[in-house]
Amino acid sequence: MTVLEQPGSYRPIPPPAWRPRTDPAPLLPDAEPYRVLGTEAAGGLDAGLLLRLYGHLVRGRRYNGQATALTRQGRLAVYPSSAGQEACEVAAALALQEQDWLFPSYRDTLAAVARGLDPVQALTLLRGDWHTGYDPHEHRIAPLCTPLATQLPHAVGLAHAARLKGDDVVALAMVGDGGTSEGDFHEALNFAAVWRAPVVFLVQNNGFAISVPLAKQTAAPSLAHKAVGYGMPGRLVDGNDVAAVHEVLTDAVRHAREGGGPTLVEAVTYRMDAHTNADDATRYRSDAEVDTWRGHDPIALLEQELTERKLLDPSVVAAEREAAERMAADLRDRMNQDPPLDPMDLFTHVYAQQTAQLREQADMLRAELEAAAEADPATREGAQR
Repeated sequence: MTVLEQPGSYRPIPPPAWRPRTDPAPLLPDAEPYRVLGTEAAGGLDAGLLLRLYGHLVRGRRYNGQATALTRQGRLAVYPSSAGQEACEVAAALALQEQDWLFPSYRDTLAAVARGLDPVQALTLLRGDWHTGYDPHEHRIAPLCTPLATQLPHAVGLAHAARLKGDDVVALAMVGDGGTSEGDFHEALNFAAVWRAPVVFLVQNNGFAISVPLAKQTAAPSLAHKAVGYGMPGRLVDGNDVAAVHEVLTDAVRHAREGGGPTLVEAVTYRMDAHTNADDATRYRSDAEVDTWRGHDPIALLEQELTERKLLDPSVVAAEREAAERMAADLRDRMNQDPPLDPMDLFTHVYAQQTAQLREQADMLRAELEAAAEADPATREGAQR
């Protein structure tokens, strides 16, 4: 028995220095997801911004549909659809300035397209043709991240480095609810808060980490509440209300840019399609549940607001749908063309300076290709096709 275990022994309490460094009250998220559309606040929204958001949503829904069709035709190896989540994708892209960086997950190709990336380049990785498919530095879009949440520490590192250099840069990192169960998520939030890095974390809570519902991942009141434990603000927003998501993310980006540090935003949304084309969502959720969420469709919510404000008429709807169809047709036509492939590209854009192992492997492959070309000149040409 130790001294402290003896009856009546003195048990010291922490000195006053233990007290929290941060008042937790301002960091707590709202009790209910923040909404704008359908409320009095919607009357003050800029009409031009709403119409711009509407155009992106309509094209985004068609983009998701076309990309899903391409997987069925064998033109894509896999496609994680963001149908139903378009409001989060579009708002994330439009909340950033040109010099800022977007760190997407594998489901966030639409965010990359909304930021200005060519749709074909956005799908190149999922097609299996090329490393990433685009130049991250040119577009300020990090590579699509397939491992869960590993892009979050990368976003923190870039944002912290930019702050040390004095660059006016904010990083916005996107992750799903499943990614919040990964160690990288917690490490990224901790470093970001301690360093007051100019980074915004957007959690798209779409209800399921593949087939695992949120209730089996966390007992927290919301994912936004996790921000408080790291000393940053948490915001809870209706992820299908594009105006609300855009407002919250714009405020978070501004807060980071002004030196206020990171923010964790949880957008409550829903994945209308299966996890990917390889998933059977009927095994873990009902059609009735999906139909309920269809009644809260982000495009329909914005259309209702625009119609009530007399900003949307049939001609505008038709024009946006025609633009979406042209985009889909162009995507379809270009994805149906066999890309020129060179096996030596396996060693390109991996390292700025190739390692000894890569040089050795490249030499071996080059020798094999040259030997095959001598035996059959059409071999290398066929490989490149």
